[in-house]
Amino acid sequence: MTAPEVPAGRESVVRVSTLELFFDLVFVFTITQLTAVLAHDLTVGTTLQVLLLLLIIWWMYDGFAWMTNTAAPTDPVRRGLLLLGMAGFLLIALALPDAFGAAGWAFGVGYFLVNAIHSGLLLRVAPAAMRLLAPLNLVSASLVLVGGFVPDPWRAVLWIAAALVMTASPYLHRLTEWNISSAHFVERHGLIVIIALGESIVAIGVGAGGLELTATLIFVAFLGLVLSFLLWWVYFGGDDSAAEEALDRTPVARRGRAALHAFGWAHVPLLLGVIGLAAGVKKAIGHATDHISVAQALVLSGGVAVFLLGDALFRRILRIGTPWFRFFAGIGALLTVPLGLWLNAVAQLAALVVVVAALLLAERRAAQSR
Repeated sequence: MTAPEVPAGRESVVRVSTLELFFDLVFVFTITQLTAVLAHDLTVGTTLQVLLLLLIIWWMYDGFAWMTNTAAPTDPVRRGLLLLGMAGFLLIALALPDAFGAAGWAFGVGYFLVNAIHSGLLLRVAPAAMRLLAPLNLVSASLVLVGGFVPDPWRAVLWIAAALVMTASPYLHRLTEWNISSAHFVERHGLIVIIALGESIVAIGVGAGGLELTATLIFVAFLGLVLSFLLWWVYFGGDDSAAEEALDRTPVARRGRAALHAFGWAHVPLLLGVIGLAAGVKKAIGHATDHISVAQALVLSGGVAVFLLGDALFRRILRIGTPWFRFFAGIGALLTVPLGLWLNAVAQLAALVVVVAALLLAERRAAQSR
């Protein structure tokens, strides 16, 4: 396949660098922290807070993915700035457990730092693309910063306003100024998903910490591992290059918008699903043979369902695969909630494994029959 044409003055980035992977490892610490926040308090209010924080954080992470897609971190200045960006994300992650409490200021400062580094670097290498976006980024970052210093409910109001500014800002220009290197873009977002799924395995170990190693505990841990593996298969298995090819097929004038929808917005439910799954397994692993609460059953099945629905949206946008299979599998995942309530966590986890495995088998058979 012929590589997409790169406009004059733009930089082509083909491979994800090890420095970017290092950056992603720091970012995923925020996912770990959000999982801990949700597992600590399985309520609707906390879930909404986690969703709001994820939206804010993901917007800025994805901004860095677009940045390195445009300007590879190949010189000492860019690498130094990327290190400062990592420091900002580390401060954000450390503040997350009490972001709506005493650590709100640290969350705001860390976010403003990350935003300033991102906008400053891109204004140097892609001024046309950032001419309108940089002021809007400054507005949203300022709302987050000020929100970190004021009490609730004003903190929540300002942070919701910041999320709304972020959501609207890319639609105020056509995104045609951005050159998307498909191979890099797909690989970068794939890496963040696989690292996040890896954190769901870590959650199993955290949930099992201090518990007696019994056959039941081993079996539940194995089910959690299999479920994470199947979700990896859902996202990656069999068609790793399909998303890249879909982006390459998209006309250059519409490629930026397609990248925003598929890798920006559609990846929010994917990551939220991983957070829900990890929190659900972490809470369930110590009570594997007991009836679990409605909140525990919902977050466990809901995590898988949201991941599947997010993946269906991702595929629908790029027109790859069979997204309707994943949509119905997401509904099937929600139908396993009564098993956790009436039986136990083991039964619910096993049923979720069956649902996702059945999805993959159905898709395989559908592909073979074409």
